[in-house]
This record gives sequence, C-alpha cells and structure tokens, in this order.
Amino acid sequence: MRIRLLIFFSFLVISNVKAQQDSTKATLTLAAMYNSNINYYGQVTPEKYPYVLFNATLRFPNGLYFSGGGYKLLNYGSTISETDLSIGYDYDFNEKFTAGLAYTHSFFPSNSPLLQASNNNNINASASYQWPWFKTDLSVDLAFGKQTDGFISFGNSKEIELGTVFNEKNLISITPAIEITAGTTHFYETYIIEKNKRQNSNGNGKGKSDTAPGIVNGNTTEVVENSVNQFKLLSYNFKLPLNWSNGNFLAEASYQFSILGNRKEENVKHQQSFFGLAVYYQF
Repeated sequence: MRIRLLIFFSFLVISNVKAQQDSTKATLTLAAMYNSNINYYGQVTPEKYPYVLFNATLRFPNGLYFSGGGYKLLNYGSTISETDLSIGYDYDFNEKFTAGLAYTHSFFPSNSPLLQASNNNNINASASYQWPWFKTDLSVDLAFGKQTDGFISFGNSKEIELGTVFNEKNLISITPAIEITAGTTHFYETYIIEKNKRQNSNGNGKGKSDTAPGIVNGNTTEVVENSVNQFKLLSYNFKLPLNWSNGNFLAEASYQFSILGNRKEENVKHQQSFFGLAVYYQF
C-alpha cells in the first residue's frame, strides 16, 4: 500500500509530480488513497480488507526525504489500522539511472489481522533505469520485527502519454507495468498464530496449539510449511494506472491483477484483482 505499505507506485507518482517543480526547492506532497484490498508483496488473506490511506512526504533537493502516514481498514476495527514513519535518500546518477535507500517503521495495534504486522521494520534499497522504450525497477527489502523476511521485486513499466484535455496542463497518461516478486514467508507463521488466538478468544476456534507448523482453526487445519526459509516466487503482478495531472495536482485510477506463486491458504484465490483511486498534491 513504500511506505512499503504506501506502495511502490505511490513514490513513482510522487516523482512524476515532483518533476513538474523547481528541483532546487524542498517539496511537500500530500496523498490520499483508496484500494479494494490490502496486499503484502502480492500476498493476501482470505478476508478482503479495503482501506483508505493518507501520507505526507517532505523531500529536499539533495534527495533526502521524510514521510509519515497511516491507513484505516474499512471493514475491521474502529481505530487506525497502521501508522508509519520513513526516512530515505534518492540519488540521480544521471538522467537515466536513479538509486535509493529507505527505512520505515510501522505501528500496528495488538489485534491486527494483517500479514505484515509481524514485520514492523523495513529497509529498502531500490534502483531504476530508464531505457529508450521502458523503465526497469529493482527493489530489495529486508523486513524484520517478530519475524525476518527478505523480498526482491523486479519490474518493467512504460509511461504512455494519451494527450491533453482542455489545455496543455491537463495531461492524461497510463503506465502499464509487469512486476515479479519473490521472498521468504516467515511472516505467515505469526499471522496464523495470531489469527488462531483471535478466533479462540471469540469462542470460534478449537485450536490445540499456538505454534507452527500445524494449527487447527475451527474445522480447517491450516498448515504453515517448514519451507518458509526458502526464497521463492510470491506473485506476478500486472498493473495499469491511469493518471490525470494538472499542475501540482495528480489523480490516479489503477487496476492490478496478481497471480500468486506461493499459495498458503486453500481458500485464497490464486488470481487476485485490486482496484484503487488516489490523489496527490504537491506544494
């Protein structure tokens, strides 16, 4: 949702807005987003969790930036579902090659139903290269907290300008992208354990154990594989964001189709669709 929960595309769009500004000045970008379901490196839970997200990013001309925000699940709980603080640095080696390093700390409530709740720290290293016809992005993440996991995401995207509306400032574009994500899944152990505890406390579970790999949940036995240490494919992601920009303002409608490569629960569909709306404004 980079905020490694603000989602990778959030920073891509913010960068596009930034390009419209004087690069010698500090900028503040405010963002608000809705998405039909939350995912963690392509992985989802059996329950769908639509959410709204708010974020503010202060970026300095030397590439240093600070970011803070949070999101609320629309169908779970009455309080904020997550808040986060980030610090990062991006460096443009030239017009084509950019690299960055960032750290994010997230705060989750104790009863969080989210997969990522066990990994509340994230160190991200990223690089992008603009080829003549498309852009290549590589992102490496170390997520740690109660568990420790590593992830690699590799993708290619192409920004296509569709033209202007009303005047030259109203630009419409699409940025189709293909992304592959791989990683470890220690976070799933904690998710299953905490899910079992919540259901038992509500009187809905018949769990006999709070430890992996085997946990009985109602009439279903959910097995956490012993192979969580293995680095494996997590998802193929196909993204199609439609952007409309007008000066400092940018709006986005997006669709993402994911094919899960590391299916953990039998009642999670192998194909997933995500719909999103977002607005950004830069001062």
